[in-house]
Amino acid sequence: MAERYHDFNTYLKQRFGCRVQKIAIDAGFSCPNRDGTLSSCGCMYCDKKGSGTGAAARGQSIGQQIQLGKARLAVRYKANKFLAYFQAFTNTYSPCDILQKRYDEALADADIVGLAIGTRPDCVDEKKLGLIQRYTATHMVWMEYGLQSMHNRTLQTINRGHTFGDFVRAVDMTQGRNILICAHVILGLPGESKQDVLGTASTIADLGIHGIKIHSLYVLHGTPLAHLYKAGGFTVLDQDTYVEWVVGFLEHLGPEVIIQRLTGDPNPSTLVAPAWALQKQDTLSLIRKALKDRNTCQGKLRRPGRGPCHF
Repeated sequence: MAERYHDFNTYLKQRFGCRVQKIAIDAGFSCPNRDGTLSSCGCMYCDKKGSGTGAAARGQSIGQQIQLGKARLAVRYKANKFLAYFQAFTNTYSPCDILQKRYDEALADADIVGLAIGTRPDCVDEKKLGLIQRYTATHMVWMEYGLQSMHNRTLQTINRGHTFGDFVRAVDMTQGRNILICAHVILGLPGESKQDVLGTASTIADLGIHGIKIHSLYVLHGTPLAHLYKAGGFTVLDQDTYVEWVVGFLEHLGPEVIIQRLTGDPNPSTLVAPAWALQKQDTLSLIRKALKDRNTCQGKLRRPGRGPCHF
């Protein structure tokens, strides 16, 4: 049965004619929110690996990470082609010559059909985007901008170090370059209500982005968020509430936006809460069931006259 949202796997299979999987790469970059430029403690939910694998610290080259990833994903998903996903920390936070060297190393493998670059919206400029644009002649290219929320008060609370205006400027600079744009958002951030979350969905949908990753907020050991959580400073969403918020978020997006992710995927060894964050497939099943039971779908509330779903 077709999904009631525009899922990434289907999009990739239609474009490349086979199963395509992302290989997460740790290229050894840093982040202005950790090296003292903006802050030394990072975003309040981010662990010491910067949401990455820690492979660079273990001495693994980009080429080695790709070979290991290909072997693993070919067995698990029967994948034939791959996207090189620069995931850890801020992957445009270096001079262009270093960026080019890292990207070129990833794309040297013939089975890599695309590049996905995770970064901050305040860490791109015309020169860097010009470099990245050149890769679109031969590969699919995604810029994945970490936004998390459109609300500046929330961005300040979680110590993002940038504003929603920075995100809008990054999107404007990226558009018109044949680069696909993906926004990362987190549901359940401290102080945010369901209406705040739906506001983020509606607002970024108006910007003409191509994809989105929806993450659940989870608490990891050793983060400022863990200290706040243990002190009773906020509570995490329960699974049913998260499912409800995701369904609403999808309804407020345009139907053309590609959904790259619907929930987080924490490391069990570092997770503090919530326990249900480890039940990824269960959460996805609940989201699909809620969409079906409510006879709704992605884009339902953005359609003229709120007409029928076509997924």
